[in-house]
Order: sequence, then C-alpha cells, then structure tokens
Amino acid sequence: MTIRVRFAPSPTGKLHIGGVRTVVFDWLFAHKMGGQFILRIEDTDRTRYDPEAILTIMDGLRWLGLEWDEGPDLEELQRVGVGDAEKYAVGGPVGPYIQSGRLALYKQVAEELVKRGAAYRCNCSPERLEQVREAQRTRKQPPMYDRHCRDLPPGAISPDEPHVIRLKVPLTGQTIVQDGIREDVVFDNATLDDLVLLKSDGFPTYHLAVVADDHDMGITHVTRDDRWISTAPKHVLLYQALGWEAPIFCHLPLVNGTDGRPLSKRHGSTSVAQFHDQGYLPEALFNFLAFLGWAPGEGEQQEIFSREELIERFDLFRVNTAPAVFSYDKLDWMNGVYIRSLPEGVLLERFLPFWQKAGLAPDPCPEETRKMLARIVPLVQERLKRLGEIVEWTRFLFQDIETPPAEVLVGKKMTPQASLASLRRARDLLAQVKPFEPEAMEPPMRALAEELGVKPGSLFEIVRWATTGQKVAPPLFGSLAILGRERTLARLDAAEAVLAASV
Repeated sequence: MTIRVRFAPSPTGKLHIGGVRTVVFDWLFAHKMGGQFILRIEDTDRTRYDPEAILTIMDGLRWLGLEWDEGPDLEELQRVGVGDAEKYAVGGPVGPYIQSGRLALYKQVAEELVKRGAAYRCNCSPERLEQVREAQRTRKQPPMYDRHCRDLPPGAISPDEPHVIRLKVPLTGQTIVQDGIREDVVFDNATLDDLVLLKSDGFPTYHLAVVADDHDMGITHVTRDDRWISTAPKHVLLYQALGWEAPIFCHLPLVNGTDGRPLSKRHGSTSVAQFHDQGYLPEALFNFLAFLGWAPGEGEQQEIFSREELIERFDLFRVNTAPAVFSYDKLDWMNGVYIRSLPEGVLLERFLPFWQKAGLAPDPCPEETRKMLARIVPLVQERLKRLGEIVEWTRFLFQDIETPPAEVLVGKKMTPQASLASLRRARDLLAQVKPFEPEAMEPPMRALAEELGVKPGSLFEIVRWATTGQKVAPPLFGSLAILGRERTLARLDAAEAVLAASV
C-alpha cells in the first residue's frame, strides 16, 4: 500500500503552530514510508473564507521546508484569486485540490446516500430548528435535530425546493473508531445527531467533503489532533453507508502551554508567520515540532536532528497519547544551537532582512556594507537565541545613541570620581592605540585597570555603557573596532561630560 497523507487547512486565518505540528508528523511519515504528502484547501466555509490565507498557508509550509507532492494547480489557484500563483502551483492526478472546485462530487455522493436510504432530505426552517434546540435546552437535553423529516415518504420534499441532506444515523448500537495511536474509541449511536451533509446552497459540510475527498484522493492515514475525535464516528458511519474503506485514523495529543492549558496567544506566538518574524530558524522549528508528542526512543538523549535523521527515526505509531508541552524556553535554546551551527556567511544572509526591516541596512545591500556587517556576525553568533534579537543588540553600531545618565556610568563598587578618572584614562588610551582593532585594545585596557586598581569588568562596563548605551552588547573591543575610533572617542567625550557634571 502506498502511503498517502494530506494537510487540508481551511483558509480562514493564519497558519497555527499546533496545526503545523500535525503537518510535520504527516510529512515525516510520508517521507519515511516513501509515500505522498498532499495539500488540499478546504474552502467550503464561505462566511470566513479569506483568499489571502491560502498564500499564508503555502508560504508557511514552504518556509518550513514542508513541500507538498500534490496540490492545487495553476488554474485552481488563479480561480480563487491567489496572486503569483505560478510559485505555488503543483497539480496532481486527483484534483481539483481546492474543495470549491469539487461541488459536483459532493452533490453526487449526497444523492447516492439518499438513493440508498442512508440519508434524507430536510426542509426544516432555521426558526423551527432553533425552537427545537431551545426546548431541548429547557429540558436540559443535548441540542440535536429531532429527526422531523427522517421518515417522510419518498418525494415528500422535492429535490428542487430549498433543503439540506442529512445522514440517517443508526438509532441503536455502537460505532467503533479504530485508531492507529490510541485504543479504539466506542460511541453510542443514540448520542449522535443526524448531521447535515449537503447545505441548501449546494456546498457540503465539512463531514461530507472530507470523507468524499479522502476517498477520492486515496488517503490512507488521517492524522489530526484529538479535539476532532468526536467527529470520527460520523465519518466512520459515512464510510460504512457508502461502502468505502475508511483510512486509518491517528489522533494526536493536544499541544499545551507549560501551564497545561491549550496553546493560545496568551502563551506567546502561535502563528508560523510570527515565529518567522521573530527570527526562529525553520530548521530549528521543524526539529522542535517533531518532538511535540514523539521521541526517537526510550533513553535517547539526542535532541538535535537533521531532517534526514528525523525521517529515518520517525514512527507515527509511537506518538505519545499525553498532551505535548510547547516550551518557548526549549525552542529558544534549540534555535540558539542552530544559530551557532550556521556558517558565518549563511548567518549574515539570515540577519540581513532584520537589519533592513529596521532601517539599519540598505536594500539592496552594497558590498561595502556587507563587509562591515560580516564583522558583526562572529561577535553575536554565540549570544543570540533568535535572529530578530540582532536589531537591538547592534542598533548602536548603526545609529547615534543617547548618552547614558551619570548613574549608569559609575563602575561597580566605584565612586563617581574614580569612574570619571577611569573613563578619561580609557579615552586617552583608545585615542592612541594602533591599530584600532580588538587585539591591540584589550591588553593595554586590562593593564590600565590593574594600574587604576579596579577590576577589568568594572572599567569595561563604564566604557560599554558610554559607547553602546546598553548594559548588554556584543564583545566590547570588537564593537569598538566596528564603531571606529572617531565615533568611539565622540561617545566617550559625551559620557565624560555627563559624568563630570554630576561630580
């Protein structure tokens, strides 16, 4: 059997990181088994449909390296108004891959169910349905359709009048959902509603569309988080009514924050675009997501894996059933590991868009500016957790700074007078040292600290505040070399004036 899995997002908003964890599992499983990973756009929710969301979804997948083997072709993407569609068109043998292009299939399947007696037409008005639900709420019963139209004689409702088509759910017995990850789940049919399959506007509900599409596209495994497990018996009943073989359902554990509550905006970034904008590397985020609910084996301590290693080790059927914990601290750590592993030239290219967006570097960036930027990279590579931090860490190198107040220019365990004297001596030394490079600055500055009877860290802190305006900055002497002698001395002079005025 050829493994075929799909990601079928609804284009109604941003690409949520919890959903992308499912995509990562699907993608790894397909590649591990030599199968296909399919992108299908479920755009039947017309009230919330946003064509821009299709672009957001595809951009997010591409950024993470989650290329799809089959998906919408050029004609489909142009039909729904996706700009620059050539970049995203893939196509495949079982299209269309956008649901609004498959309406004839859904109507055909729904009518077949009516013909078989497994579904029925219903013309109950919205007002009547609300009255039924309100009466059920008053009786403290779960709101369900009262099956008013279920046993009407054939032809009582004309196919030409406005109506919906509902599934005729068995009134007794049980439906068993077999799951590839957890134990089978059993549902009493008496608790299931006669769900709507085809709406009066001709659009399918999610339940009909997903079953028809998965069957038509030969999907073998349906991977989704376990919030959807309550819909599984409805889909199993649909497969049975149609005489189709159901795919293997694999319900994944939820993704929670460290407080044990479902991951949401209160925990931090939740959309893939936000993680991109903050400077997480796609390699790191992919690695991190692969470990949300899965681990390579008991006793395995390795946490940093290449994509190829993850494909080799991944086992969908060993996913944990307990909720996964999304730790931003863990992701920051992992991202820092990946940043430190990049060649300096590659890291420069990753930093450049952040400098440009902040207005600190021109776009396009001339070669002379690149050479200066390249000198910054080794100073910060060991210190950053996210690419976006580069802006605040290095802004002082590009823009004038506000001279710090006198109180922060006083060294640790030093008096203002001693700090002023130390600042003046450091300024005189840096005015003379040649060349103006780290290896020429640091030894005499350490010797100066010893001569002054202060710790080097205290002296360096005064100079750091004076020249960068920051408590935390890249290594001092490398920063001064990039600033250049002229700007360094001007900032030291300004700091000296502020400190002198306070003494």
